[in-house]
Amino acid sequence: MNPPANETLIELRNLTKTYGEGDAAFQALKGIDLTIQRGEFVALMGPSGSGKSTLMNVLGCLDTLTTGTYQYQGIAVETLTTDERSLLRRYALGFIFQGFNLLARTSSLDNVELPLLYRGVSRRDRHERAVAALTSVGLPTKLHSTPAELSGGQQQRVAIARAIVTEPSTLFADEPTGNLDSATTRDIMELLTRLNQDRGITVLMVTHDDHVAATARRTVLIKDGQIESDLVRA
Repeated sequence: MNPPANETLIELRNLTKTYGEGDAAFQALKGIDLTIQRGEFVALMGPSGSGKSTLMNVLGCLDTLTTGTYQYQGIAVETLTTDERSLLRRYALGFIFQGFNLLARTSSLDNVELPLLYRGVSRRDRHERAVAALTSVGLPTKLHSTPAELSGGQQQRVAIARAIVTEPSTLFADEPTGNLDSATTRDIMELLTRLNQDRGITVLMVTHDDHVAATARRTVLIKDGQIESDLVRA
């Protein structure tokens, strides 16, 4: 699946994010300008405290900007209400976290069905779509396993299945391989690359790992709340 060429998905202009007020104010993002096309695979890198996770949270509508503009598919995100941002997350965005964030006593199938439950999808459709998502990430025999019965890599695959079961246009991955060994990291990055290339899902990934970042076609380096470099590989 090839995404439409030169179709802007995300556009940030002079975006800032400040925490606190007065003498205690801290500006985490300082005038970010960034455009992301549909179907890109972008790695966000930077030292601890650089602002990359703050930027990811703003892009994922988990946090709000302070000043500037954020357009997502032409929608002015900064004008949305809390409920409207929640709907945007529910219907357009998927999330993968370093800590997997799976429900401990719940099967893989039920974990993956959860976003569809929030959407009001019927029980039969939830089941069918969750099975298909788990199969697509290589876990057709782990439908009824709980997280405690899975390896770290398998847990991350369940988390990825949960993120893609809603067929999001954008997938946000925050240190998706941070808790994994080298071999499992390669497997997870191959999976994310396949989702990007075969399904046209836009992937934005925060990582500290240069080798993981090299999987992405574009790397944006953030330092002290500003974009220091923006490299697109040939």
